[in-house]
Amino acid sequence: MLEWASEYFENRQVPDPRHSIEWLLADVLGCKRLDLYLQYGRPLSPDELDRVRPLVKRRAGHEPLQYITGSTNFMGCQLEVNQSVLIPRIETEQLVELLLESTPKLESNTIHLLDVGSGSGCIPIAVKKFRPAWSCMGIDISDEALALSQKNAGANNLDVQFASGDLFKLDQIDKPEQGWDIIVSNPPYIMTGEKSSLEKQVTDYEPGLALFHDDPLEVYRPILSYAHQENAALFLELNDQLADQILDMSTTFFSSPKIKHDLDNNPRFLIAGLSS
Repeated sequence: MLEWASEYFENRQVPDPRHSIEWLLADVLGCKRLDLYLQYGRPLSPDELDRVRPLVKRRAGHEPLQYITGSTNFMGCQLEVNQSVLIPRIETEQLVELLLESTPKLESNTIHLLDVGSGSGCIPIAVKKFRPAWSCMGIDISDEALALSQKNAGANNLDVQFASGDLFKLDQIDKPEQGWDIIVSNPPYIMTGEKSSLEKQVTDYEPGLALFHDDPLEVYRPILSYAHQENAALFLELNDQLADQILDMSTTFFSSPKIKHDLDNNPRFLIAGLSS
């Protein structure tokens, strides 16, 4: 099955064909991917074959692995995902790591953090895991996403609140009496014109509302303005093609915003308003 499905996926231009069948087989067999090779010569039982075949068919249609198995791991948190939410990326893990690395002196403080556009809840859930003293909240415009994020928080035994909210109407959301200390966001930042350059597994399955906007700069502006209004530290994930323009825009609101690069050395994150 490993050899046949790898070739089957490759012929259908499925990304990472070998990784795909390893992921699906490990899920069906309830083992780690590396453990597959400890029993490499074992035939699959009829029941196992019946369970893996429909998953292979779905992957051959370029459906993301995380949607097929229904879950993904994000900074040690197991999260349920479906087509109502964006699949968390490694870059967003780097955003959370950057936030944690930038705030060690605040670890035990009573900090109020807001995640704008929380989707699966990955950001506030991961932050709460590593900063249990903090009060973390996520907002999203999608009721389906909110239900899933609240479920994910409960499944990880973390007290994170989620509420309906529109990033273009941030003044209308309920906030703590003392306001927000930190605002973080991975907003829709892919320009609609870039859609044709993306893989089918992204464009055909993941929610466009969480990915695309005709003018991503206008998505960042209200978040920058609101963070400035709240006198909050701000951590943003960026469209690397627009990083310089977003940095320039941010100087309207903050005195010394900084761009940070991701592990691929792309200008991926913006930090602003953080006291030294």
